[in-house]
Amino acid sequence: MAMEIEGIMFDAGEHLSGSLVDAGVCDAQEEGTQRTMQPSLTEEDLSIDRSLRPKFLVDYLGQEKVKDSLGIMIQAAKERGEAADHILFSGPPGLGKTTLATVVANELGAHIKVTSGPAIARTGDLAAILTNLEEHDVLFIDEIHRMNRMVEEVLYPALEDYVLDIVVGKGPAARSIRLDLPKFTLIGATTRTGLLTGPLRDRFGMAFRLQYYSPSELACIVKRSARILEVSIDEEGALEIARRSRGTPRLANRLLKRVRDWAQVRGDGAINEDIAAQALSFFEVDSMGLDAMDNRILKMLTVQFAGRPVGLTTLASALSEDPDSLEDVYEPYLIQQGLVVRTPKGRQATQRAYEHMGIAAPEGV
Repeated sequence: MAMEIEGIMFDAGEHLSGSLVDAGVCDAQEEGTQRTMQPSLTEEDLSIDRSLRPKFLVDYLGQEKVKDSLGIMIQAAKERGEAADHILFSGPPGLGKTTLATVVANELGAHIKVTSGPAIARTGDLAAILTNLEEHDVLFIDEIHRMNRMVEEVLYPALEDYVLDIVVGKGPAARSIRLDLPKFTLIGATTRTGLLTGPLRDRFGMAFRLQYYSPSELACIVKRSARILEVSIDEEGALEIARRSRGTPRLANRLLKRVRDWAQVRGDGAINEDIAAQALSFFEVDSMGLDAMDNRILKMLTVQFAGRPVGLTTLASALSEDPDSLEDVYEPYLIQQGLVVRTPKGRQATQRAYEHMGIAAPEGV
């Protein structure tokens, strides 16, 4: 049945054009546990897809509690022949939310359609997506907290009753119709759980918050990625990269690629602890995982402002950086590492920050 909603033509019997997600981020293995890995990739596999992202739960390292819960839910849904319950993944960027969405779809043997909250600007956009789903498909919405509130209202009955209530036409000729939807699974991902409305959050049957990874877990990721990239790396080299990766698999894989380049050009191609340390120092990633901007922030607080509290906008102006980027991107890790504290008067460097910078702390810090 073809119809037009808000100027968008769609056919309830056809699929939306869109590629399946090749998502996922290598996540880490719990310390002390041994897990059987999938067989090595064949040359044909590598020629088709050299992605570092795992496709199934057995390949997904780390987040063991989340994986166990997902495994139970997926097995139960498959045995009953039903669509899996709606799932919400939250947590900082780079921890594997998109990866897990694709892993769930692969484990269910279902197709996955991918979009993002800001991309669904109108109710017609959502209607087009939902009516082109098939039975037991997975719909993944990234940054779901940024979805338009009017669109969100249309989503509620779709999640609860698998129906779509839409208004066709305008003015006196407008009429409301209800379309039955196939049983599907919505997977939402968000970095800002607090911005989700209560009604939307409550409609997810399962909600998981992904945690940062330990260096030992990240080392497992680095070694797995190195095998896929056909890079020689030893245990100490993997741990050196892992220690500087801020507990984030995405960053660990990024640093591995940069170290691989450095080892290829400046060394014999193999990565050990010394090579990894030299390469990461060259790329201005220090032993704590701080990059050039992080150290600029610490230098500004410890030297230019001499340990005094500094307001966010003042600090951003001094660094020529956007205040939101400073607050959302750089500050969290510095605070987690105990290098910066937020006080009622502003941001202030800690004793540990002075030790890291090699500067004597003023009295009272």
